[in-house]
Amino acid sequence: MGKKGKKEKKVKGAEKTAAKMEKKVSKRSKREEEDLEALIAEFQSLDAKKTQVVETACAPPSPRLNASLCAHPEKDELILFGGEFFNGKKTFLYNELYFCNIKKNSWVKADVPNPPPRRCAQQAVVVPQGGGQMWVFGGEFASPDGEQFYHYKDLWVLHLGTRTWEQIKAPGAPSGRSGHRMVLSKRQLLVFGGFHESTRDYIYYNDVHAFNLDTFTWSRLQPTGTGPCPRSACQMTPTPDGNGVIIYGGYSKARAKKDVDKGTIHSDMFLLRREGKEEQEKWTWTRVNPSGVKPPPRSGFSLAVGPGGRALLFGGVCDEEDEESLEGDFFNDLYFYDINKNRWFPAQLKGNKSEKKKRRRGKKTEQMNETEAEKEEAQGPTEIIKEIVAEDGTVMTIKEVIPATQAEEDSEDEEDEEVEEEAAAAALSVEPCPRSNAMATVKHGKLFLYGGMFEVGDRQFTLSDLYSLDLHKMEQWDVLVEMDPKTQEWLEESESDDEKEEEGAKGGDDEEDDEDEEESDEESEEDADHPPVKAGEALADYQARTEKYWMGLARANMGPDAKEKKVQKVGHAMAKVFFEDQE
Repeated sequence: MGKKGKKEKKVKGAEKTAAKMEKKVSKRSKREEEDLEALIAEFQSLDAKKTQVVETACAPPSPRLNASLCAHPEKDELILFGGEFFNGKKTFLYNELYFCNIKKNSWVKADVPNPPPRRCAQQAVVVPQGGGQMWVFGGEFASPDGEQFYHYKDLWVLHLGTRTWEQIKAPGAPSGRSGHRMVLSKRQLLVFGGFHESTRDYIYYNDVHAFNLDTFTWSRLQPTGTGPCPRSACQMTPTPDGNGVIIYGGYSKARAKKDVDKGTIHSDMFLLRREGKEEQEKWTWTRVNPSGVKPPPRSGFSLAVGPGGRALLFGGVCDEEDEESLEGDFFNDLYFYDINKNRWFPAQLKGNKSEKKKRRRGKKTEQMNETEAEKEEAQGPTEIIKEIVAEDGTVMTIKEVIPATQAEEDSEDEEDEEVEEEAAAAALSVEPCPRSNAMATVKHGKLFLYGGMFEVGDRQFTLSDLYSLDLHKMEQWDVLVEMDPKTQEWLEESESDDEKEEEGAKGGDDEEDDEDEEESDEESEEDADHPPVKAGEALADYQARTEKYWMGLARANMGPDAKEKKVQKVGHAMAKVFFEDQE
């Protein structure tokens, strides 16, 4: 009895200690949230000064990731809202609203009174009712140092016809989160997954919530069957009939041991299906095993729905984690998932038809320059000799005489194949660089891809370029907004701001000016040392010619332990940036 009593006391003591620790963590988290709420309120007070809608023509938005990019349901416009940018020292969050006219390739910034607070990793869905609406749920706000997070659980609607924001306050909303997914399924907004993180703890979700667009009410679904484990940043695609959604992939992490977290990239797929009438509807989870060529595992991919209800997946990153470091392989490939056939397949670009015609004309011009004697010789019959080895080892020689017309047709077919290959290679020379957390949407059968980020070692590179791809023709990527090297921020600067301030204080303003001049001279000398771009040289040719140099530079930046494949990717990306800067 005595031993048993001691054990019970120890268990109760441990439970009390755990409860006390949980209470302390809860208090800390509450204080952190209060601090962040005060900062959010400060930003909102600045937004409150806006009293009317003001639209201003502007340059394309600054670099960002984890924003919302949607296609206007009625106009030839893209809508960009929110997002984040990290310059190596400070995190910036946005609640700016931009509209891009895709026919004119022009941008307008709309200053709208009483917008949602600044955020990133929210979800936005457009619906055609009421002249067009964009619904926004959740997301996160981060402190400038990126150490504290506040997760929203608010719901907003942007009335596109009047350019006005409205907050919808309805009970029963999902808990605060970011990295979740939201899609339109008939007259409901379905929300799945996501995560909530504080400085000391985190939680991932796999719950499903529905917001009814007619009654403006939230409800939590209770599906039967075995569904996905908790995760964020998955692919969520409505089925063509509107009675279900497909969930693919995603990311989650769990505590491996004290102060060590292990991330998991998911590559499984599930179908959540609705059955029955609205009042008696039931939802069921089913595991799906698709066929075809599946994408390699990754997180941070971009997703959209293409023509025919095909889900598409672009880019992302596969992180290789150990206890000391985290390295990532970034992608810029494109995959389609055909919901009706339950099949994955990679996208294949065909190349531009006008380019093919030019290449064919070039081939024909070369042939026209042949001498008359060569033509006469070519007009005669062609003899082909083939040697075939039989199963018993006997060598048989077969002679075949092909008439001139057939020989010409065969040579034309070979030339056409060469032209096709050359056009496809040319199409690949213009493409988005590898990235994760980019924004994607589809309008009029065209995929639009904006921004995102990739990393080189410990440095983060945030993008602001915009591409489009015609999903019907599948010929080539078109560049709508080019990458601007001047706006790209690299981490690990040679000196911190504090060190510069100290040197400035010691040496005075004159010395600081001299140092700035020296630094700019060094930068110009460095640029001058890069292999120059030849007149009329294509990017692919430049990369091939200077590959050794850029790989050496990438290796010097990434260190001797970096993998060869990653060094090559980074080298090509650096060459591309320099090449585009020289144009």
